[in-house]
Amino acid sequence: MNASIPSLCGRCRPALRQAAILSRRYASTAPKSAPSPKNRWIGIAIVTVAAGGTGAYLRSQGPGSVTLNQETFTKYSLVSREPVSSTSSLFTLRPRYHSDHSYDVYEDAWKTGVWSVMFKQPQLQIGRDYTPLPVTAATPLTVDEENEGYLRFFIRKDPFGEVSRYLHSLAIGADIEMRGPQIECAIPEETQEILFIAGGTGIAPALQAGYSLLNRTTEANRPRIHILWASRLKEDCLGGKGDTPLATSSQRSWFSGWFGSSGNTGQGSQVAIPQDKEKSLIVRELDGLKSQYPGQITVDYYLDEENRFISKKNISDYIESMPRSPADPRGRKLILVSGPEGFISYMAGPKLWADGRELQGPLRGIIKELDLKGWAVWKL
Repeated sequence: MNASIPSLCGRCRPALRQAAILSRRYASTAPKSAPSPKNRWIGIAIVTVAAGGTGAYLRSQGPGSVTLNQETFTKYSLVSREPVSSTSSLFTLRPRYHSDHSYDVYEDAWKTGVWSVMFKQPQLQIGRDYTPLPVTAATPLTVDEENEGYLRFFIRKDPFGEVSRYLHSLAIGADIEMRGPQIECAIPEETQEILFIAGGTGIAPALQAGYSLLNRTTEANRPRIHILWASRLKEDCLGGKGDTPLATSSQRSWFSGWFGSSGNTGQGSQVAIPQDKEKSLIVRELDGLKSQYPGQITVDYYLDEENRFISKKNISDYIESMPRSPADPRGRKLILVSGPEGFISYMAGPKLWADGRELQGPLRGIIKELDLKGWAVWKL
């Protein structure tokens, strides 16, 4: 997506050019001898007024947008970049210029559902959407950091991704331009159950969905979310312990189906991640939500490295375990799918582009083969 920001200097050139023309006019019409005091002071006054007007115009423009918004790009500064694995990092950013409204913008988005912001790669003028991570007890922000509008992102360095490679090349303190928030999925108020199927960095929207849904908890309302997370690398989900007894069905990897391979077959059971090492940052995030909302969030881990993949049976077992009622309103139960395009396509069919917009497209993939009475499906 192309984006550009007009140059303030470009806007001011007409005023400066006019000042220069007037200055030359008085210089050229003066006699060859020394200019009269009257003409000299007129020229000085004109240049001074023009320069003063230009400065006032520049000052009136300020630093640009200081609050995250959907119309213009806002500057943020890179505070830290903490490695999560050999291929991904946790980015922490803060607004370049302070705004009292940043917290309100975020809060509205968190209450609505799953949201993202667009990062701009200024050299190529292209953008890429990334999902902010919620603040949990595992990795909290200070009160001052929250008030100043800090945001955190789990970003994988894609060797073919221009924006992710650009972000990983930046020095601490560098400016990053962002636009948003963009609501990816508004979670209805009546939602009580979410089954979130995540592939790779698709776990960031899963954390968002859990945070948004569980924040609605009251004594009378205890919504729940179950996450199936498929990782390629063990280091991404190190220390994760699944909450569901191991299943026994078999299933191909999503990328074997996507690329048409008949091989790479593995068991559809979740994997028990070793507990003898320090937990990865994302596992700590998930455990933080668990401790904050006991009994309302469960997670199962699947690992490509060990040929353990999310199967149709894993999904159907959870759906069948939930009580069904024909009186359930639409939106009470949601299945959300997030991850690489191939992962989404394999699970629920590809999204489509039409008239410059990304659309959900028809439900396909292995989820289409299930009995989904009472469940709505949304691709992120």
